[in-house]
Amino acid sequence: MSNIPETGRTSRVTIRLIAIQILVFSLLFTLGGRLWYLQIRNGDEYAQEAKSNHVQQVVQPAVRGSILDARGVPLADNETRLVVSANRTDLLKMKDDGKAVLAKLADVLDMSPKDVAQKVRLCDSKTPQPCWNGSPYQPIPITDETTTQQALQIRERAEDFPGITAEPTAVRRYPSPVKANTAQVLGYLSPVTDEEIEEAKDTDSPFLRSDQIGRSGLERAYDKYLRGNAGVTRYEVDNLGRVIGQTKSDKGKAGSSVVTSIDARVQSLAEKELDNAMKEARKQVDRNTGRPYEADAGAMVVMEAKTGRVVAMASNPDYDPNAWVGGIDAKDYKRLTSKSSNYPLLNRAIQGQAAPGSIFKVISTAASLNAGYEFNGGYPCTSAYSIGGQVFKNFESQSHGAISLGRALEVSCDTVFYRLAHEQWRKDGGLKPKKSAKDWFYKTAHQFGLGAETGIDLPNEVKGRVPDRQWKKDFWKANKDGWCAQAKKAKDKKDFDTVFARESCLEGFKLHAYDSINYSIGQGDTLVTPIQMATIYSAIANGGTLYNPTVGKAVISPDGKHVQDIKPKSHGKLPVSKKNLALMDNALAGVATRGTAAWRFGGWPQDKIEMHAKTGTAEVYGKQTTSWFATYTKDYAIVMTISQGGTGSGASGPAVRNIYNALYGVDEKGGIDKKRALLSKPQASLPKIEKDGTIEAKPAEPYAPAKPSESATPVELAAALTRRRG
Repeated sequence: MSNIPETGRTSRVTIRLIAIQILVFSLLFTLGGRLWYLQIRNGDEYAQEAKSNHVQQVVQPAVRGSILDARGVPLADNETRLVVSANRTDLLKMKDDGKAVLAKLADVLDMSPKDVAQKVRLCDSKTPQPCWNGSPYQPIPITDETTTQQALQIRERAEDFPGITAEPTAVRRYPSPVKANTAQVLGYLSPVTDEEIEEAKDTDSPFLRSDQIGRSGLERAYDKYLRGNAGVTRYEVDNLGRVIGQTKSDKGKAGSSVVTSIDARVQSLAEKELDNAMKEARKQVDRNTGRPYEADAGAMVVMEAKTGRVVAMASNPDYDPNAWVGGIDAKDYKRLTSKSSNYPLLNRAIQGQAAPGSIFKVISTAASLNAGYEFNGGYPCTSAYSIGGQVFKNFESQSHGAISLGRALEVSCDTVFYRLAHEQWRKDGGLKPKKSAKDWFYKTAHQFGLGAETGIDLPNEVKGRVPDRQWKKDFWKANKDGWCAQAKKAKDKKDFDTVFARESCLEGFKLHAYDSINYSIGQGDTLVTPIQMATIYSAIANGGTLYNPTVGKAVISPDGKHVQDIKPKSHGKLPVSKKNLALMDNALAGVATRGTAAWRFGGWPQDKIEMHAKTGTAEVYGKQTTSWFATYTKDYAIVMTISQGGTGSGASGPAVRNIYNALYGVDEKGGIDKKRALLSKPQASLPKIEKDGTIEAKPAEPYAPAKPSESATPVELAAALTRRRG
């Protein structure tokens, strides 16, 4: 028996019981406090969260607004198609991640299992297209070319295709009216990504997972207007997923339509003429290389001179924007992004940079006037100009004696501008520039808008380049290590690349005389875009105003009751007096009648529609020459270029002439038939809006080009051929 007294035992048991009671009461108190916190203090918050966990939303995508030409003809709209989609969430719940279902689906759709699998995989840095770059929780479209029979098979055998739907859906369509492709101007759509949803959640235009957004062109520039607002219906469901009621819903709103200044008829003709000119150039032999011109890319801009509105914008090579609808396949994506196809996604009118050649001489002329030279002074047009043993030749070594700046523009005399630019370089201090250096030739280029964006309402415009002293310094800093390493590695070599690297390593930051000489005729390191030059020549035509080029003309609400006009805006004036601008204008008219472009404008009704022009042939190291042709009338400016296409008037001249013939209805004898004219004057009004909000579209009939003018006599043509330049 234990020796512990009974009272001692009782005391210990009592203490233990008390401790247990305290512990139990503490736990009960803690639990009660927690319940009070959850149900009383934060009850409403958690009740709302619990309720939201049992709300499912169904999204009805908004109908995207149309993109219309200036006459109301749809360039981009929508059509209903049977779309087969896959839900990744459902597929990933299966043991094989849905591979068997996708294989059966491929068989029904007459597609390869590989193509179907690629459609539903997610894009990342290591996964090439095709892949899904949208939200992984949104149904992924497999194809929008489903037949009714295929859709019925999928829907009637739903148990064989879990996670697969076949539904009629509004999809984007690019109809190419009168074969006006307009691909790079319109752009394309693709699904919104999770990152974009997160970034836009606190903005006035948030994204839903179902949204398709513009990735380039007008689709991107005007996306917030075109996209509209998707409708969202919210259903309250129980734990088993059964609908027990409907909660707050958001009514959808269709996107607005964007009316553009593009005329589908002119656009179609511009694309056709550009393509034909490039094909024709490839038939011609380059005298310098002895092989045909490659003519690998080109662009054309037709612009209203008094407003900056773009009537047509062609870029070649081009592509079919419908390739992106419903998800792009591997073959198409490779073609659109490969070097072998020369990157057709690029809009070369705003993204193609090249040396401008002699069409730059209007800037050099203005710079000379700003520097104090007289327009009608006598300037030697010699066959060559020499400095320090270097000889800079005139085109085909021609000599015209002492001529005015106007005549220098007409015959495109290089040596006149060589001499003036060299004189200014020396006045500014040469290799040791003065603090007060005027740099007129470079300053004037900046004032003309070069080296900067024009402000066109299309994304990803490039700036070009004015290779002034500051650019030389910046370029040298960025490249000197590479030049110096190359020069050191091949110190005994005397080939061009090594000599260039050695000189650039030591003095690449300096603006040399030869830099300014080459620059004066649009050569060297100078880069411009077609849209920049169209803006400049439009400004010369309208009296000196530099307009921001615009493609959008108005945004019209879905019901047609609200119209937001897109007004022309100016970003500056040409740095030329009215008197000197008039003299330059007269000289450019002379280019078309007695200068380097005269042979292309034989028979033109100059007394009724005064034509102005400037030709350009830019030399590019390691490539064939770039063809440039810049022109204008009182109504329009047209600029065209062909990379590796040959001379300016030779390669681009016929196409530009044909566009003018169509605009004004000029026939083969130089007569004007207004009934055949596409746009004898710019169209100021918008298309008619009906009472129901629909926009009236005028018939878009293709233009039948007139036969080439033959009114110039053989003697006139022969004379023009001897003086043509570029």
